Amino acid sequence: MHRLTPPRAARQALARWPVLLLLGAALAGPWGGARAGLFDDEEARKAILDLRERISQSDQGQQQRLREQNTQLTEQITTLRRSLLDLNASIEQMRAEMATLRGQHEQSLKDVSELQRLQKDMAVAVEDRLRRLEPQKVALDGREFAAVPQEKLAYDEALATLRRGDFDGASAQMQTFLTRYPNSGFAPATRFWLGNAQYGKRDYKSAIVTFRSLVTESPNDPKAPEALLALANSQAEMKDAKAARKTLEELLKNYPQSEAASAGKDRLAALK
Repeated sequence: MHRLTPPRAARQALARWPVLLLLGAALAGPWGGARAGLFDDEEARKAILDLRERISQSDQGQQQRLREQNTQLTEQITTLRRSLLDLNASIEQMRAEMATLRGQHEQSLKDVSELQRLQKDMAVAVEDRLRRLEPQKVALDGREFAAVPQEKLAYDEALATLRRGDFDGASAQMQTFLTRYPNSGFAPATRFWLGNAQYGKRDYKSAIVTFRSLVTESPNDPKAPEALLALANSQAEMKDAKAARKTLEELLKNYPQSEAASAGKDRLAALK
């Protein structure tokens, strides 16, 4: 029998087998452990590099996210600042408007107060005017009559002018009074004092007319007897003794119990 011959490849493998055994033994020895350690360090280094790469990539991603978040926050802050500025502007505008309204309100209160004061002043003025126009009871020479305040004031002022010795001024004031108040209760007394003012300035002719008008228009007035006596004196100053005697006789006849009649008797005796 023929022995089987292995293939060529198998023979070559078998030829290398001792060498591989030797190499394995060498690796198993001290040098082999070092070689294995080198391979372990290389893998660790690669692992570290990979870890660093992953950390770097992670840091870059995180930094990118932080930048994006920072950008968003910056935009939000800018928007908030703008909103705050707008809000502050609105608040200032509202404050200005409130100040304006407050000023207008205060001015309105002042205007109302001023109107109320004017209304009160007008009411007082109207009341005062009404009081001036409203007749009041007056007593003069034993008589009572109604007269408005302005009427009495005019009479008092004219009489005060006469008492100061201003005959011209008194004559003008009394003539004005009789024109303005022809039916006044002060009219008889005004005519009497007007005649005296005319006598005082030696206007005897006018005095005669004035005294006669008093006696004719108000024969029952308390001053009528005195007016006749003054009329006779004016006639005597005019050198009209006849007219003076006639007037004195009228005085004694019409008002015999008056004080003026007593003085008239003496005057009449002197004229005879």
